[in-house]
Amino acid sequence: MIIAGDIGGTKTHLALFDWKKDRVDPIRLESFHSADYTSLEDMLVEFLVPPKPPMSMDEFATEKGDAEPEPECLAEKPQKIDAACFGIAGPVIQNRCQTTNLPWVVDGATLAKQFDIPQVKLLNDLEAMAHGILLLRPDEVEILNAGTPPAYNQALALIAAGTGLGESILFWNGSRYQPMQSEGGHADFAPNNDNEIELLRHLRSNYLHVSYERVLSGPGLHAIYDYVRDSKKNEPTWLSEQIKAGDPAAVIAEAGLKGQADVAKQALDLFASIYGAEAGNLALKAMTLNGVYLGGGIAPKLLAKLKDGTFMKSFTNKGRYKRLMSSIPVKVVMNQQTALLGAASIAASLSHPPTL
Repeated sequence: MIIAGDIGGTKTHLALFDWKKDRVDPIRLESFHSADYTSLEDMLVEFLVPPKPPMSMDEFATEKGDAEPEPECLAEKPQKIDAACFGIAGPVIQNRCQTTNLPWVVDGATLAKQFDIPQVKLLNDLEAMAHGILLLRPDEVEILNAGTPPAYNQALALIAAGTGLGESILFWNGSRYQPMQSEGGHADFAPNNDNEIELLRHLRSNYLHVSYERVLSGPGLHAIYDYVRDSKKNEPTWLSEQIKAGDPAAVIAEAGLKGQADVAKQALDLFASIYGAEAGNLALKAMTLNGVYLGGGIAPKLLAKLKDGTFMKSFTNKGRYKRLMSSIPVKVVMNQQTALLGAASIAASLSHPPTL
């Protein structure tokens, strides 16, 4: 039995798998609000030791009577785990991570000792997701650009906007794709036109360093909206009230996709354009001719916007390299458990190493 986890700033997904070789569905999958816990250890205790089920009337009567108490049921004891792998939003150095959007320190050796797991591996969340995209079925992606990839294997890229912005590159090592971790989402935001230059100026009033994550994320969409609102002065009162009362990014996205407010539509246009530009930057830096994948929670929700041409126009807008950029396949990952799949595949390989 193995355990896999996808640890994000907003939600954490944990799952048990009986994974020997090929992809399988989880035996048990649970989601947690990350901020409700002080550490991954606390969350794992709750996940691995489920609460005791309510007693039946007969059991209650037995406990209240003179009979000897029953031994503690096995369901209350921790599940024996052979290996574990956790994808974590943050840099992983020597199997240890101080998370970017949570006040946690996660250490693989500490987890292995506390939960008696022979092998525990930590991966950057995008590295885990990169392993996962190699396992996706054709119906688990949407195509933004079919492209004309070469017949031989070249690199792949993954970029994922959600609570933050993650990036990863998958290199072909001669026999398989090898994902590598990256913190490219924290690289400097580079505006491409006068409007984006003004956006950068707006963001610099709040941040000394403006990274792509400050723009391409849930909070980033809200920041873009605030810029458009302040410059265009066209925010409807009803939208302002909904943003204050709910999830700002979700409210803005819905209003923009439904065409209910110009300020929201303009914010989505800017978001999709910058997303395409940075995805193209990543593709150029690693020459990912075999494809770029858009992961994370935002892309599937904005699929209609990403498909209207705004994204691909910026993706291919690389001067003399426009033709090359147009040949690169671009796909949206629709399976929201891709990082969990990737972590599970690594845990399975630790539990059942290949025979020579």
